[in-house]
Amino acid sequence: MRPSVIVGVILIALGAFGLVRGGFTTQKDLVEVGDVKITAPEKQSIPSWASILAIVLGVGVIAVGARSKA
Repeated sequence: MRPSVIVGVILIALGAFGLVRGGFTTQKDLVEVGDVKITAPEKQSIPSWASILAIVLGVGVIAVGARSKA
């Protein structure tokens, strides 16, 4: 497989993940006393425009890679 196709597929997959999931959850430290640590989940969102941009760039990378090698 060509490297440009692999990069394009990865970009498309990341963009699709961002559109479907809309974000991810991280753990935020609230209080830390000695060895005891209290954490809380914090939702981080991925902007939909960034996901769409990743998909468009992925398609573009695949198209340019296929055109230049042919």
